[in-house]
Amino acid sequence: MKERYNKLYPISWEQLHRDSKALAWRLLDSGPWSRIIAVTRGGLVPAAIVARELEIRVIDTVCVSSYAWQDQGQSTILKGFQEIPPGEVTPCLIIDDLVDTGRTARIVRQMLPKAHFATVYAKPAGRPLVDTYITEVSQDTWILFPWDAESRFVEPLADQRGQVQEAER
Repeated sequence: MKERYNKLYPISWEQLHRDSKALAWRLLDSGPWSRIIAVTRGGLVPAAIVARELEIRVIDTVCVSSYAWQDQGQSTILKGFQEIPPGEVTPCLIIDDLVDTGRTARIVRQMLPKAHFATVYAKPAGRPLVDTYITEVSQDTWILFPWDAESRFVEPLADQRGQVQEAER
């Protein structure tokens, strides 16, 4: 792993579903919401779960690219979202899987300053940029989402530590 990440936190599909449903539960009394804007790609699955639980039918995406495998690169807006009608007074809800450094969150916040921003997972550097989150994870942890992983045997942590220490010598 790169020096920035010292820990790995794998998330299963089941855990992501439970955590996303917990996010919907937390948001239930904060609405109503006119729409969801999912931050792609990570926010797509949590947004679908939240939309189902809160019975929100209008869903759009904002596509921002900032990650490569265990590295944050330059942020780029790849696609904006459908313009919100001027007379719409019910706030929209932004959903993402994770707020890490806050780089993506800052971009989306500038686009929708009055929206409620909710993420499933939050790291300390980005946490002040979101209104609601479920689980805080340390800044030095790489969250391995289920769409980035496949099932296979993994050595116990103690064995992995020995291999890392040998590689560092």
